[in-house]
Amino acid sequence: MVSLLADFAAAVLRHPDRVAIVDGKGRETSFAQLETRAEGFARAWQARGVGKGDRVLLAMPLDADLYASLAALWSLGATVVLPEPAMGLAGLRHAAKVAEATAFCSAGVFGVLQFLLPELWRLRRLRPNVSAGKRLDLPAPQDGDIALISFTSGTSGAPKAIPRSHGFLSAQHQAIAPMLQSAAAERDLVAFPVFVLINIASGQTSVLPSWKMSKLERLAPEVLAGWIKQQNVNRALIPPALCEKLVRAGVPANLHTVFTGGGPVFPDILEKLAADRPGLSIVCVYGSTEAEPIAHLDAAEIEPKDHAQMVAGQGLLVGAPVPGLQVRIVGDEIQVAGAHVNGGYLDPRHDAENKIHEGDIIWHRTGDAGRFDDQGRLWLLGRTGSQVPLAGGPVYPFAIEVAVHSWAGVTQCAVMSVGKTACLVIEGDARHLPEWRQKAIGMGIPDVRHLTKIPMDRRHASKIDRKALGRLLAS
Repeated sequence: MVSLLADFAAAVLRHPDRVAIVDGKGRETSFAQLETRAEGFARAWQARGVGKGDRVLLAMPLDADLYASLAALWSLGATVVLPEPAMGLAGLRHAAKVAEATAFCSAGVFGVLQFLLPELWRLRRLRPNVSAGKRLDLPAPQDGDIALISFTSGTSGAPKAIPRSHGFLSAQHQAIAPMLQSAAAERDLVAFPVFVLINIASGQTSVLPSWKMSKLERLAPEVLAGWIKQQNVNRALIPPALCEKLVRAGVPANLHTVFTGGGPVFPDILEKLAADRPGLSIVCVYGSTEAEPIAHLDAAEIEPKDHAQMVAGQGLLVGAPVPGLQVRIVGDEIQVAGAHVNGGYLDPRHDAENKIHEGDIIWHRTGDAGRFDDQGRLWLLGRTGSQVPLAGGPVYPFAIEVAVHSWAGVTQCAVMSVGKTACLVIEGDARHLPEWRQKAIGMGIPDVRHLTKIPMDRRHASKIDRKALGRLLAS
């Protein structure tokens, strides 16, 4: 069986002394050291009786020991449960209950949580301690064994638990690795945990953020650029919110590639990055928690006619679907199926809303509206059901928002329905408000409002939190 564990072991053999992970404090861990830590944890936890059938809830700092713990638990046949970090303690309690965790593995100050949260009291307590004892050899995990339980962001209700098998993670590696493939030894700033796993399996170095991803609004652009320079980062895998900060600070000379996703990547940010650093390679990645990746787009392939179509209201270009993935449009909705598409939720009751079974194929409903162009590329229109009423009929948000992002003084924008009227909400330099209103009237939007800050999602700060924004507009 090809698995992330096998790929990790192969990476250790190829590059034992290469740095695998640089944590947020600048501490480096080589591939050989990472393997040694993982083996030590596995010996200690096997002695504690951890094995197949256990579901271990992790609460650890974002560092090398977190990833060593994943490898150790997988080698024992256990399932790792990762709470939604953006939810804080509520996410931890939700994960313990929903995933029916049997053990709680914590490091540092997170250990005290087991004494404070009733949901954790009954769980076996584990710490990342290294044991020198012997470990019993165990059979490798099978494709269908659950490796990981993670959660949706919860923007449309309580976070849903998503089981990911070892076969799924391997298929995801096969889908992502070609996009990240490089003959050189890269140093990647990685803001997405799944890409750290891919880098470990591929033998590349991952530099972790030196800030809390859940507190992106507090991150100074100079801190981001300074961390990239200090760690000699060559590539950045970051959400659009961090791309904006990178532009404000200036793209460091040592950075040659940016991969961005986790939210809509509008043309204006691509133009700003390219203008600040000519020759910078920029790749936009589209996916969802249940299916990552779905499509990707090299910004250099965006032609003038593509840009004209986006500004004219034809949607947001996200590129060609990745190989091996089936994609279709049903009633405007993008639906996907494939080996790296989650086939169901931990609670089967959630499947009815998002999964369609057709013979042996399980289609995932993304909830995103889209279309294909004559080149087979995918364009996003917005979330299904988010159309706003205009004189000519309902219009999806991206038809307007892509254009508004190009207006002078605009930092962020959203088109919403307020009652039966379309409302354009803009964050940015309010001195341009008269100009914005005039342009909006030309689009058939009578209501334009300025906000100091438009609420964004808690995970990557790159998607409009439309529920929160709706509450603000209604107040």
